[in-house]
Amino acid sequence: MLGFSWTEILVIMMVALVVIGPKDLPVAIRTASAAIRKMRGLANEFQGHVHDLMREADLADVRNDLRSIRNFDLGSLAERHIDPEGDFRHAFDPTSGGINDIDHPMIGSDVIEEGEAEHPIDAPAFIPPNEIRHRPIPPFIPPGTRLW
Repeated sequence: MLGFSWTEILVIMMVALVVIGPKDLPVAIRTASAAIRKMRGLANEFQGHVHDLMREADLADVRNDLRSIRNFDLGSLAERHIDPEGDFRHAFDPTSGGINDIDHPMIGSDVIEEGEAEHPIDAPAFIPPNEIRHRPIPPFIPPGTRLW
């Protein structure tokens, strides 16, 4: 209790008894105990706020770590480490030239001779993947049909 020994507390009580007087001493003790209670409550409240701030700071660090993990892009990281100058991307990009600018193919079996021209296939050049997987549902499905 604040580092006071029992003899010091006894001396303080004797001085209070002489200075305050026996009539007002119980009121002074109640007032002092109420003030001490109030100071302890304020100290506990302050300590609670400090703990809340520390907890929020730790949660902010955790929140920032989760946000960085959520925004992590493995593809771009791998691309930066594998192809830092962009040589591979440039070589295979159809808009920038590269491998598509070759006049004659390197493999002889792929060469089409002049008399063996292929007939054009009646199909679109590119079918998007979603249109292949999802067929349109007709507005009316006859009873007994199990395709949809």
